[in-house]
Amino acid sequence: MSLEVKIPSVGESITSGLLSVWHKNDGDSVAAGDVLLTLETDKVSSEIQAEGPGVLRIKVPAGTDVKIGEVVALIEEGGAAPAPKKKDEPKVAPLPAAMPASEPKPAAAPAPSLSETVATANTALSVISENIPAESREGRSTRKKMSPLRRKIAQQLVMAQHTAAILTTFNEADMSAVMRLRSELQESFTKEHGIKLGFMSFFIKAAVSALQAVPAINSRMDGDDLVQNHFYDVGVAVGTERGLVVPVVRDADKLTFAGIERALADYAVKAREGKIKIEDLQGGVFTLSNGGIYGSLLSTPILNPPQSGILGMHKIQERPVAEKGQVVIRPMMYLALSYDHRVVDGKEAVTFLVRVKDCIENPARLLLGL
Repeated sequence: MSLEVKIPSVGESITSGLLSVWHKNDGDSVAAGDVLLTLETDKVSSEIQAEGPGVLRIKVPAGTDVKIGEVVALIEEGGAAPAPKKKDEPKVAPLPAAMPASEPKPAAAPAPSLSETVATANTALSVISENIPAESREGRSTRKKMSPLRRKIAQQLVMAQHTAAILTTFNEADMSAVMRLRSELQESFTKEHGIKLGFMSFFIKAAVSALQAVPAINSRMDGDDLVQNHFYDVGVAVGTERGLVVPVVRDADKLTFAGIERALADYAVKAREGKIKIEDLQGGVFTLSNGGIYGSLLSTPILNPPQSGILGMHKIQERPVAEKGQVVIRPMMYLALSYDHRVVDGKEAVTFLVRVKDCIENPARLLLGL
């Protein structure tokens, strides 16, 4: 008797995906709960587990587009694994989340930051990409199929530029006060909450304050209608080897700094374990994109439709600035706000960005809700 390994439904609007990796080889013995394959769609990546024990018989190779409900393998119950084949077969390393820790972690250890998790996820995803056989070498170049997520990103970016009147305005913020506050409170904050205080929570709080001050940016076009949002679900763009994902921090206006950092840490765990769900990526009203973690000094971010605004954060760099008639060195960050000019006027965009700048340069305003 055999168990069928079918591609499960991973979302109402998803009908197909890419079978990117087999984590087991044909003929391997598997146990119930073993991760068999990774399915990539235009929204999320999912790991499919074995429903019972037996010997795996693969019917569909990695790198194949598959439909929801399609049978991609069988698990023969009570079978024995055959002797190893003579020809070489690709071995796929498991994701780092599945690797045993080299030493136990203390119970009170703080959760990793989102940027640290992105680095871990990038490493894992590079292992996956190196083992996808759906590619061909043509002379001095290599051709391979785009992943569903990359195809979706390409469509979204082109659609955003074709349908919205995107304009970008710039400013810069002196990071001295935030850096000083983090340095002074980091130890006690970590001890109290079991998590580090990062820069992103300051910027999310600043963005919420600016959205409250300039409601036009917390709106979107829907046909001939203008929809005004009265909630503050803020997306945080995260780049990986697979592409860009934007998990959403829900009701950021109601969260403390610790609550925001904890929400980001939860997404960090999901990213590391490959468990980010579609609902984690939906419903954001505004997006923050931090190209500074990669060294970007300045950029013009593209809108995340149907949102009307996105804030680009960049590398903190010491620069000479004029202060009270004196030239001083300060840690500065360029800020970029891209917005839909159909919805947001230039005055509103500039006012929004100045509000963010003021909140970052005077973080006491955020702590006191001013």
